[in-house]
Amino acid sequence: MEILQLHHVSLPTSDLERSRTFYREVLGLEEIARPPFPFPGAWFRLGDRELHLIAGERVDPQGGTGVEPSQLHFAIRVPSYRLALEHLRGLGYDEERAEGDPKRLVARPQAVTGYPQLYLVDPDLHLIEINAAHLDG
Repeated sequence: MEILQLHHVSLPTSDLERSRTFYREVLGLEEIARPPFPFPGAWFRLGDRELHLIAGERVDPQGGTGVEPSQLHFAIRVPSYRLALEHLRGLGYDEERAEGDPKRLVARPQAVTGYPQLYLVDPDLHLIEINAAHLDG
């Protein structure tokens, strides 16, 4: 089997409108057309891939318990670590917030990976890594 690329990531959500707002306003994703499935959801452009939110009665969000980088997560790459950090701080995300606070941010400018990383959670506690190719400013 030949795999060409990762096409999309699907996440269950307990509150579609709350998650829509998060992905539009916090991450700045563009919502895109979605087929008329028999259950609620929303699709977003995620670079050259897609993020699919799935809602409805039978959905079970499987987010974690906080901002712990060793947990299941997906990662997105941004052009500027500094601008991403400034954007998130401007929305109230902060490294000093208590464990369990939905706006807790983990910043690793000198990560062992060799590229800077930020971690935050969406409204259903799905962990998201934001990284850049290099540390800027």
